[in-house]
Amino acid sequence: MKLTKVGSAALMLLCGMAAAQQITVRAGTLIDGKGAVLHNTTLVIEGGKIVRIDPSIKKATYDLSTLTVMPGWIDTHTHIAAYFDRQTHRASHLKDTPVETAILSEAENAYLTMMGGFTTVQSPGSFQDKYLREFDMDPIPLPRILTSLNPIMKGTPDEIRDQVRKQVADGADFIKLFATKSIREGGAPTLNQEQIDAACGVAKKLGKRVIVHAQGPEGAKMAVLAGCTAIEHGNYLTDEVLDLMVQHGTYFDPNWGLLLHNYIENKDRYLNVGNFDAAGFDFMQKGIPVGIDTFHRAMAKHVKMVFGTDGGAGAHGRNAEEMVYRVRDGGQPAMDAINGATSFAAESLGLQDQIGSIAPGMQADIIATDGDPIADILNVRRVVFVMKGGRVYKNIHLAPGESSIVLGPNGL
Repeated sequence: MKLTKVGSAALMLLCGMAAAQQITVRAGTLIDGKGAVLHNTTLVIEGGKIVRIDPSIKKATYDLSTLTVMPGWIDTHTHIAAYFDRQTHRASHLKDTPVETAILSEAENAYLTMMGGFTTVQSPGSFQDKYLREFDMDPIPLPRILTSLNPIMKGTPDEIRDQVRKQVADGADFIKLFATKSIREGGAPTLNQEQIDAACGVAKKLGKRVIVHAQGPEGAKMAVLAGCTAIEHGNYLTDEVLDLMVQHGTYFDPNWGLLLHNYIENKDRYLNVGNFDAAGFDFMQKGIPVGIDTFHRAMAKHVKMVFGTDGGAGAHGRNAEEMVYRVRDGGQPAMDAINGATSFAAESLGLQDQIGSIAPGMQADIIATDGDPIADILNVRRVVFVMKGGRVYKNIHLAPGESSIVLGPNGL
């Protein structure tokens, strides 16, 4: 259809009016993502951003006055490309999967994650993440996606520098580096100091963050000394390493909760896929109390802990269960758990001026739970409202006691 100049101008005017349309959200309880709680107030949203918080506005576009409103949650480590094969119902190897199947499965995982209250995720990473990230278009309900594309696992220092440069050139938002073996293999170091220095050094020059897979203390210590951004997993970290992390301002994303329980709950779907053997499952089972102990020591030392699940197949849409584990089993105050999944997570991504808190100028990424998770952390399961960038993607009512997420095969 051809448009006249007048028609084109009218269309542009209508689009501009739509973009500038004011939306109001009335909150009964408002958790701002930085530790403050407000009551009976209204968020004013224009152009996808919060422009002010005004308690005098009583009548709103969305009346959430019986709900608890907070910023959209952020998962700083989830593998949204991991899925169970529809024919075998077992964990699937991406390298053996047609790209069309992989992308459709990832889109399903991303949708479930978004409906669970997570409006931003960091996926470290898979090659097809880039396609889904670039398909972040209304009205498709997908979270904001940051990806490392493929992880870096080996190479000489010069080869590692070249890998980092290539990942950045290919569009990686950050770099994922493996410094140790997995928890199923004991977590021993796989890179030396020179290799880790090479990765984190060149990434920093290119303006990119580096998150480091490090189960054991040796790999984590080298990553901290190299100036890397965050330690992932860190199940076996010593007090020495935790103290170094505090000194260097290194972020810590512990993953002993949903990650390990999901694997164990879905053992029949993972067993003998890759390194998921019987010995590996034994390592994971024993790793839960070890991870809780490390978590306790990190809290006591005020390490900068952020929220991440390392969620794989079986965990998508259940990401908030990590908060349940951290509060219920790890003893973390509920407010700290929520801050870790909002403002603190945003800070670790370098996006604290855009997402992770509710304040004028921030993106209107807003969720609401039916029940206050500060009073009862189990209410994170009851996400009934999801807005990203000022657009509502979920607005439902739950029956008493009903959960809006699907629990694992054995419950929790």
